[in-house]
Amino acid sequence: MSRSNRPAAHYPFGLYFLYEAIWHLLIPVVITRLLWRSRHHRGYRQHITERFGFYGAKKLQPQPVWIHAVSVGETHATQALIETLLHEGHPILLTHMTPTGREAGKALYWKAIQQGRLAQVYLPYDICWSIERFLKHFQPRLGLLMETEAWPGFVLRARQLGIPLFLINARLSERSFKRVQSFGRAGQTLFQSFAGILAQSSHDAKRYQALGVENVQIVGNMKFDIASQPETLALGKHWKKAVQAQGRLVVCAASTRAGEEAIILDAWRQILKNSTWSHPPLLIMVPRHPDRFSEVADLIYQSGLVFERRSSFSDPRSSEEMDPSLHWSKIDVLLGDSMGEMAAYYGASDFVVMGGSLLPTGGQNLIEACANACPVILGPHTYNFQKASEDAIACGAAIRVTGDSDSKLMDALAKAIENLLLNTLERKERSEHALQFAAEHQGATQRILEQLRPALQS
Repeated sequence: MSRSNRPAAHYPFGLYFLYEAIWHLLIPVVITRLLWRSRHHRGYRQHITERFGFYGAKKLQPQPVWIHAVSVGETHATQALIETLLHEGHPILLTHMTPTGREAGKALYWKAIQQGRLAQVYLPYDICWSIERFLKHFQPRLGLLMETEAWPGFVLRARQLGIPLFLINARLSERSFKRVQSFGRAGQTLFQSFAGILAQSSHDAKRYQALGVENVQIVGNMKFDIASQPETLALGKHWKKAVQAQGRLVVCAASTRAGEEAIILDAWRQILKNSTWSHPPLLIMVPRHPDRFSEVADLIYQSGLVFERRSSFSDPRSSEEMDPSLHWSKIDVLLGDSMGEMAAYYGASDFVVMGGSLLPTGGQNLIEACANACPVILGPHTYNFQKASEDAIACGAAIRVTGDSDSKLMDALAKAIENLLLNTLERKERSEHALQFAAEHQGATQRILEQLRPALQS
């Protein structure tokens, strides 16, 4: 392997030099940030040397297929792809950026890991010497980066070395497109350096093509192909049965982000206050990031709503009866402070308020909710799932609420939730539309595999 760290031809050298210099200056900052985040998740202080390209004796079979899945959602989305590649005999190098993504991968592929057919590591930071160590240590035959992970150092160095990189399940929002354009030739060269871009939608494909990328294919969204989790889903159905015995409906606020919980809790208090319920509904609130579980618990407490934490009761799968420590009839909110149980929360719910969409963070994955027969209420900000959101709204699987202030958005959200709670027929129809929407959009994984065949066989 060549030891040259020069960027690929035609990339502005001055800008690349500045980029590298900034990374080197930030090294103390990123280490401090890892240690700070480890207060809430000790995984951030583990394997820190991997983030700089030091992997010790960790090896894998020659020329693995390298797949980069940042966190939990991306890891689950690649499951069908990875299982197919493993079945075909390809060794897999699976990289992550978050401990939760790594834990999810370990749970999915523990058998392949034990057999030495799959290795998990953290992707090193985008610094020239850490990139070089990573590529020299594992020597991947090709790389598959999920969605938006176009790291300049990695992309350009891989092109130099003749390692084909593909951006799979690729998306590029209008906001991100304009940001890339602002870098001029540097931004264009970055995406032109991929061996191929396999885009989620025609919207995404057109933006990549506007950057001068020629090898762009529209394959759909892999997240429609996420494998079901029957045991976890059964847990949710068990919860739902217990709640239904109380005559209650359940709304899940899924993958909420900072600032959204307050809006949702205000809406929930308005619903419980303004309506005459013989059996008031239950809210399940699941924050996106585990390091915010305690913060959200404090918010719920301060709201005056009665709540329970998922972590405070035992696993009811060990008993036919619901754990008596959780009194479903006496709480207003269940805080979903657990990892890997999103399917259970959806299984327990009648419909979903999708986090990330109420405030401008781009939305979270509505696909898994629809696949579990949960229609979705979306806020105004869904640019990370633009095509999926538009399609879901068009077919009746989702509705959108808007407001030009937090208070107006809260009022619109409260009305939308209350309408679905009170309208049994609409709720049932939207649930059927959600299932149909998920089923009709499957198949992206197979289309991606078809596009990758030449590179896999070379």
